[in-house]
Amino acid sequence: MKNILVATTNEHKLREIHHILGARYRVFGTGKKVKEDGKTFEANAIKKVKAMKLLPGEIAIADDSGLMVDCLGGKPGVKSARFASPPTAGNLCRKLLGVMRMCSAKRGAKFVCVMAVKYPSGKIKTARGVCHGKIIHEMRGEHGFGYDPVFLPSGYKKTFAEMLPTMKNRLSHRAKALKKLKTILK
Repeated sequence: MKNILVATTNEHKLREIHHILGARYRVFGTGKKVKEDGKTFEANAIKKVKAMKLLPGEIAIADDSGLMVDCLGGKPGVKSARFASPPTAGNLCRKLLGVMRMCSAKRGAKFVCVMAVKYPSGKIKTARGVCHGKIIHEMRGEHGFGYDPVFLPSGYKKTFAEMLPTMKNRLSHRAKALKKLKTILK
């Protein structure tokens, strides 16, 4: 069993990572905050994982993820978590829906996640996952976090917030990035 340190203070994200990686890995959140001021998801994920101090045999991972909305030119993008304050699901979704009033027809969107892994040697690799969908006109569902109540993945009739976590964890952007990361870790 491998120990993996995760650079996050987000308990929801930590739970998702633990469920997706599975029993082969023990996942520990570090609680370390790093300023996310990169211009890309990759830059932020790498910055976070570089800040991690590792003991021999430990591996660290960090992610940066966000929502890119077509009619908003890809925004909120890397600033997704800072789009509304405080960044609760309700505040984020209400602000997004308000800004998107002008986007009646073009509601395409995608969630993007970049996972970075750092080995004790200092070597860093990244994996990217994308989930395409659209933004619906109202919030639906009680599960998940962030923009999950308004994001309807392509080919599904339920938002991420309406899905059970086991379903979301099979098709989300984070799940896709972590599947690629598991291949890297092997």
